[in-house]
Amino acid sequence: MNVNTCIQPPQFLPLSPFYQQRFHLFTQKPQSLKPTKKSCYFSTTACDNSFKGGLFRVQKGRIRCSVSEVEEQKEKQQQVVKRAYPFHEIEPKWQSYWEKNQTFRTPDEVDTSKPKFYVLDMFPYPSGAGLHVGHPLGYTATDILARLKRMQGYNVLHPMGWDAFGLPAEQYAIETGTHPKITTLRNINRFRSQLKSLGLSYDWDREISTTEPQYYKWTQWIFLQLLKRGLAYQAEVPVNWCPALGTVLANEEVVDGVSERGGHPVIRKPMRQWMLKITAYADRLLEDLDDLDWPESVKEMQRNWIGRSEGAELEFCVLDGDGKERDIKITVYTTRPDTVFGATYLVVAPEHSLLPSLMSLSQRESVEEYKDLASRKSDLERTELQKEKTGVFSGCYAQNPANGEAIPIWVADYVLGSYGTGAIMAVPAHDTRDYEFATKYDIPICWVVKPDDDDFSDSGKAYEGEGSILNSSSSTSGLDINGLHSKVAASKVIEWADTTGNGKKKVNYKLRDWLFARQRYWGEPIPVVFLQDTGETAPILETDLPLTLPELDDFTPTGTGEPPLAKAVSWVKTTDPASGKPAMRETSTMPQWAGSCWYYLRYMDPKNSKELVDKTKEKYWSPIDVYVGGAEHAVLHLLYSRFWHKVLYDIGVVSTKEPFKCVINQGIILGEVQYTAFKNPDGNYVSADSADLSGEINQEIVPEEKVIKSGDSFVLKGDPSIRLIARAHKMSKSRGNVVNPDDVVSEYGADSLRLYEMFMGPFRDSKTWSTSGIEGVYRFLGRTWRLIVGSPLPDGTFRDGTVAIDGEPSFEQLRTLHKCIAKVTEEIEGTRFNTGISAMMEFINAAYKWDKLPRSIIKEFVFLLSPYAPHMAEELWFRLGHSNRWHTSPFLRQILIT
Repeated sequence: MNVNTCIQPPQFLPLSPFYQQRFHLFTQKPQSLKPTKKSCYFSTTACDNSFKGGLFRVQKGRIRCSVSEVEEQKEKQQQVVKRAYPFHEIEPKWQSYWEKNQTFRTPDEVDTSKPKFYVLDMFPYPSGAGLHVGHPLGYTATDILARLKRMQGYNVLHPMGWDAFGLPAEQYAIETGTHPKITTLRNINRFRSQLKSLGLSYDWDREISTTEPQYYKWTQWIFLQLLKRGLAYQAEVPVNWCPALGTVLANEEVVDGVSERGGHPVIRKPMRQWMLKITAYADRLLEDLDDLDWPESVKEMQRNWIGRSEGAELEFCVLDGDGKERDIKITVYTTRPDTVFGATYLVVAPEHSLLPSLMSLSQRESVEEYKDLASRKSDLERTELQKEKTGVFSGCYAQNPANGEAIPIWVADYVLGSYGTGAIMAVPAHDTRDYEFATKYDIPICWVVKPDDDDFSDSGKAYEGEGSILNSSSSTSGLDINGLHSKVAASKVIEWADTTGNGKKKVNYKLRDWLFARQRYWGEPIPVVFLQDTGETAPILETDLPLTLPELDDFTPTGTGEPPLAKAVSWVKTTDPASGKPAMRETSTMPQWAGSCWYYLRYMDPKNSKELVDKTKEKYWSPIDVYVGGAEHAVLHLLYSRFWHKVLYDIGVVSTKEPFKCVINQGIILGEVQYTAFKNPDGNYVSADSADLSGEINQEIVPEEKVIKSGDSFVLKGDPSIRLIARAHKMSKSRGNVVNPDDVVSEYGADSLRLYEMFMGPFRDSKTWSTSGIEGVYRFLGRTWRLIVGSPLPDGTFRDGTVAIDGEPSFEQLRTLHKCIAKVTEEIEGTRFNTGISAMMEFINAAYKWDKLPRSIIKEFVFLLSPYAPHMAEELWFRLGHSNRWHTSPFLRQILIT
């Protein structure tokens, strides 16, 4: 049987002498062929390991191999030759070693005489999509810091866990019938696998999940402490109710009147809910911001969210149809009591408790219709400054206490029932929203403040600043503030109101108490019962914690507002542990925010079954030194965590007033730049600067290889007169621009991905993903490898050991090294990771010009490389002849600190 001379049909290729020789193809051992038909596949039992299980075809006595199979083997051989360094061997090897030896485990008992460094990532929600390349940005940064601090002699706490309760898993359960526990565990396993593939030095022995009963036992315990101190209570509040999802949604979960997930209609509906009294801590939350090493933008966002203001509560008496005072008063809060004479109408929120008493018969139908429309909007939509103001006249009037004039009472959705008193005095001359509303509905405008630096004139817009008061005197009320400056006038109005019973001084906050219940299954059960005979609330005993979720097969909404847990009848029916009376369990669950409010404490002592955290451990590890996460958590997560932490401080559980010493927000990684060209109806390209985008124009995505840059613009390579639109978008499935880190690791290695994400630009800035960019750092790692290990052998593999030699380094070599040490260390400490990489690139460029590589120089450079590219550094350290690990090397501590 002559394989070489066999003429093959097009879909097959002859086996070359190379393949015959490499795989010992049967010319020497034809007995290894065991045909059962004239045309069939055979196992190549005589071949080596790299080709075992390969398939060949015998047809009419000839051995044939398909094109795809031969090409696959050729490609594998070429990959060995093409790889800049053998990351595919190095990375699994050292990841396995680290896991087996628990290299990054922080002992339960540490030497507390040593300094500590607690660096933490905001733990992720394990979604079914897994990681995209935006996630490792923050994770790599904290890993670099953790690795550096270990080598500097610190006790380092660097854990990871899962914020795993939430609506997405429950929705998936409803759609597929898969229990959310199963989905969550599957997603966690995928996330964990992906994170481990990046070589992140987490202490996996401290891994936690908010869904584990041994964890949420302590979430429930914290709730009971809040309940004891009057910080948890029930109230009838308007909520965002989504009938389709069967749950209450937070404001941020509602977009344009529909649920963010699924796009279902959302209405405002009063419902009895659990609330947490975060407002009781408003002043402390505000004051303690000043001492935090946080981005000023984040602190300012929290200040604005808390929204402390000083002003006055004023009372306006409601008038009947004859203009006489009724026994109803509307209380308004204002930060500008100096403008009271300019109040020409009142506005009450559609959900104001007094509204039913304010509607006239003729206006009742219009008001009810408006209330229904307002109930379909979120608070964010209602208060959006740019939207057109809408409202309806109630048919009723009130009396301005300052001048005795009757002013109309309007209903408008730009006033929220949850802010202030749910009513405002509208001063259109000096408030932009009120001015727009008054202009639209032809309500009188009265100017009462004259700017200090300008002549008074009706400029066609509101003047919101301070100045001299005019048109503000009444002999009837006895109040005269004409000629006074705004601040002085405001004080005088407050004093007059307090004396006459028309109002009082008031400090107000935009911050509202925290709605702390969701009508869903997949969340922490709230540990209270309601006595059946009286409805009285009773906490369950702390010794009975955790109160675990019952098993359910049906997670669908009840449609009545009752949560899915109401279906677990045998679980709901219980007895009050204190009195033994029949009782019903709470069927709402805690919101997703609950478990993430305190998880950083559990990492300090994750297996403690007797208390939330051991006091000695908490005192040593607190506060978190560096906390890294996205800016989207700048307000709610950080604010809620600070609130709970302060409560725990007050009851002696924690030793610090604040949980997070330093917060860093990493930037967003956008998808690759997309180039868009425009074509007219004839199919011809039109330059973007002349295209009429409102007309009949077609868009076309242009591949990068067909684009060149011309000045500040991008143009078609084939026709430079055609300018293109170049834009990078946030990664999303809908745009198809998500980059999976698994693919990048497979092609370039985890060290390349880590290095590239740090090299893209300043850590806090948004950046655009570029495949060509990662190829650049991959080449740098290849150059580093070849410099130290040597050039590849003819078959593409590398020799053992390194080309470094024993011998004294020159002064210039030492100077180059120590310049690099100083720069890299300084830049890591300052989270300027990109410039630290540049310093290492400069070192490698210089080292390529040296005749010899002293081992002492290379060893220290490997230390510098290790936080960024730990797999390569570990392998190089081993090849340099060291059996001990470099992670806690005192030598490096001396070098880096010097």
